[in-house]
Amino acid sequence: MRTANRSDIGRIRLVNEDRAWVGQLENGITVAIVADGMGGHQAGDVASQLAVDTFRESLRDYKDPLDPEQAKTLIRQAILQANEIVYEMASQNDRYHNMGTTVVAAMLFEGSGIIGHIGDSRAYRLHDGRLRLLTEDHTLVNELAKSGQISAEEAANHPRRNVLTRALGTDRHVEVDVKGFAWTPGDMLLLCSDGLYSMVGEDEMLAALLDAEPNLDGKAERLIELALHAGGDDNVTVLLIDHAAGDEEEVIG
Repeated sequence: MRTANRSDIGRIRLVNEDRAWVGQLENGITVAIVADGMGGHQAGDVASQLAVDTFRESLRDYKDPLDPEQAKTLIRQAILQANEIVYEMASQNDRYHNMGTTVVAAMLFEGSGIIGHIGDSRAYRLHDGRLRLLTEDHTLVNELAKSGQISAEEAANHPRRNVLTRALGTDRHVEVDVKGFAWTPGDMLLLCSDGLYSMVGEDEMLAALLDAEPNLDGKAERLIELALHAGGDDNVTVLLIDHAAGDEEEVIG
């Protein structure tokens, strides 16, 4: 599998509170995570970095083979451990009070994948020329749209569209959404913060991913450029994984 990981501070923010990482376990499973931090006094970047580091460390020594159900348990446990660590730091340090982060993570096998997420960072799967959203935003506006109180168009432009109903690190206990999906040769996985999809429509994202000219790094850079060109109102992070033969990822060590 080939991977590309790009992040940009955007045109408005003073600090990049997004963090991302992709690597490979010793058992050959590819693992990736994107976190979008929140909190004043630069606490957001602390929360997102801590979540990524904890997630990574919790998987460091795992070498045994995994079936999909075991993978679901493992990714949930890794995210919950990150929640515990971020929550404890926020509780013990006034500077970090109420800090938190979104998180979307993936574990990829040869024929299947697992997504775990909290918040509004997203995962998309490109398959047979179509881009499909794999996650469901944990936001107030999404809840209103699901209940029929507002339309999809109203949701896209709602002034409170960034209000989260669930985040990592803000509460001692949190629910992690975990789901499996098919992962076949030729597929591509996109993990991203809301700085991408809030500025770039899915049609534009699809066109950038399907463009045969740039390599995977070029596709990631193109997506960042589209978000910046549209205004760059937020930090923007793009992590791409291509189900094709290529360079080996970093092995967790």
